[in-house]
Amino acid sequence: MLAIRLINIGDIQTVEVSEPIPGPEDIVIEVEAAGICGTDRHLFRGEFPSTPDTTLGHEFSGIVIDAGNSALAKGTRVTCDPNTWCGACEQCRGGRVNLCMNNVPTGIARDGGFARYCAFPAHKAHVLPADLDPLFGAFCEPLSCTLHGMDIGAVRAGERVIVIGGGVIGLMAVQLAKAAGAEVMLITRNLAKQELGRTLGATVTAGSPEEARQHWPNGANLVVECAGVVATVEMAPSLTSSGGRIVILGVLPQGTKASIEPFDLLFREIQMHYSFLNPFTHERAAQMIASGAINIAPLVTRQITLESVPTVVSSPAPDGEVRAIVVP
Repeated sequence: MLAIRLINIGDIQTVEVSEPIPGPEDIVIEVEAAGICGTDRHLFRGEFPSTPDTTLGHEFSGIVIDAGNSALAKGTRVTCDPNTWCGACEQCRGGRVNLCMNNVPTGIARDGGFARYCAFPAHKAHVLPADLDPLFGAFCEPLSCTLHGMDIGAVRAGERVIVIGGGVIGLMAVQLAKAAGAEVMLITRNLAKQELGRTLGATVTAGSPEEARQHWPNGANLVVECAGVVATVEMAPSLTSSGGRIVILGVLPQGTKASIEPFDLLFREIQMHYSFLNPFTHERAAQMIASGAINIAPLVTRQITLESVPTVVSSPAPDGEVRAIVVP
């Protein structure tokens, strides 16, 4: 079968590989849809830890074709939670499974969903409805990560929330904040994404921090940074009201530095948090997508073939793109 493998940093190829041989605790699915994440581009550029010669794709779903020893039935549609915690290390024993010292992420450290078939641990499969749009399952992983960040942010009804970044994480964060009863502002330079943000629940949009402060001079109770660039991390405190919170959801390249003024955070008692992966949130994400609580259809920018993936991953995302979905 064809698979998209990161041979090494800067070298991603479409190659012919054998179909996966499942381990005793694994299932095998036929992949229906897999999302191209910003992390895939970080992996390609060596900006995020990876394992050489691995099939990429950590946001994916599909149909069970080999249920192994699991209770799943063949033909079941499932989404994969890609993070396989060890359960034995200090972090896992303390309930911080997303910080597992031995995590084996599917699509990063073991073969993932940029292929026709994928094997992964059965206990990391979450069932989706048979009548769900096949593309939607690929959004469970990014939604689960967004849920973790919003849980940390602990938005309350009546608060003001600023979401920075109009990508898939930002547009999901807008919807979650709106559902929590908050007044939401989306900051993105892209006008099409501003319009989309308004349809998904943003009360107001802005193209710059200056424009945002014109709308809300006192800032927001919660600022959620979803763009993953230095400028947006550095602007977050200036958009946060005194006593407010910041959650950094965006992934910056490993080694990148950002400048923050500690005195400002101290004097205004700003809480600055970081959110990593999806501890215990994947099932909730699957249920929300299955129920239609999160509007997924507008987040699909384009569908691409497996053969197109190396070019797409090795190139910057086109202006205005939310999510490209691989359909093997």
